[in-house]
Amino acid sequence: MRKLCWSIVSILSLSINTATAQSKETRGITMEEYKNAKTYNIEKPDEDNYAKFGNNQYIVERYEDKKPYFVTGDDGKRKRIDLYSLTKKGEDVSLGLIIYYTTETGKRYIACLPNNFAAGAVWEQYFTDIHAIDKVEANFVLKLSYILSRELSYANYKVLLKGEDDSRAEAGTYGNDICFPGTDLVAMADGSQKLLKNIKTGDQILTLHTQTAQPQVVTVTKLIEHKAENYAITTLTLFNTVVKEEGTYLNTLAVSATPNHPMTTSKGLKNIGAIEKGESILCKNPTTGNFERFEVWSKSEKPEGVQIVYNMETTGGDTFIMNGVMVRQK
Repeated sequence: MRKLCWSIVSILSLSINTATAQSKETRGITMEEYKNAKTYNIEKPDEDNYAKFGNNQYIVERYEDKKPYFVTGDDGKRKRIDLYSLTKKGEDVSLGLIIYYTTETGKRYIACLPNNFAAGAVWEQYFTDIHAIDKVEANFVLKLSYILSRELSYANYKVLLKGEDDSRAEAGTYGNDICFPGTDLVAMADGSQKLLKNIKTGDQILTLHTQTAQPQVVTVTKLIEHKAENYAITTLTLFNTVVKEEGTYLNTLAVSATPNHPMTTSKGLKNIGAIEKGESILCKNPTTGNFERFEVWSKSEKPEGVQIVYNMETTGGDTFIMNGVMVRQK
């Protein structure tokens, strides 16, 4: 369970980083503020998206105007989870997220996830508190990890937008070039990763057999550069869970390519732009180090600005490992 708690922290820490990236100042929530936050109860979340507490010094408002999550377990019982951001009046910094977890009987549990800048003692108290809830409310932490992983996926998507409105309809370049952004990471033969744009002729990289999942070392014979244009880029976010004796590990990966780049999924050979949520792809699991199937959690497709895109030619194999994800060679 302790390992699972750390997994949750890692996930939402990234989400909070994204949410607070534009803050003018940064500070961690104090222990006193943390303890008080757990007493700030939104009694009617269907009606109240905003409230003040602590002599009107603290503002609690629905996180990014998100609707509540409803999670139904194997027992058929439905839990409701509402996320609210916590800020202090006059400060342009998020102190954390208040989590309202309501059972099918109306029982309410309140937790407060600290922001990234909180002291270690505050984080330890958070671990203790959610573990205590988990003892009386079965699978509380597992359900919470599901919600937070969803938020991480959305946060990653917003990062990819680079601050632009996700409703924009800017046209990107679609063509015959089958390639990757230079910032994708190539799996090297020695176990390291290298930016695609920095790959050199003679570099040894990994290829993966699409059926046996056995890795093989091949040599790069050429790095192909396509002229800089505002290419449309498809990005997949994938996830995998590993259950061990000491807890459950949640892993996420993301890979980007032009929409026409081929990949092998559980439904066969498809262009990345045609892959759907729920399909699975062979990836290197950072927890186990093995190549395992990860499920596609989300997909976005948009232009990412004028850039050079790349591909490679090698001495053999028919796949590359980009950002830990198996993609087909051109």
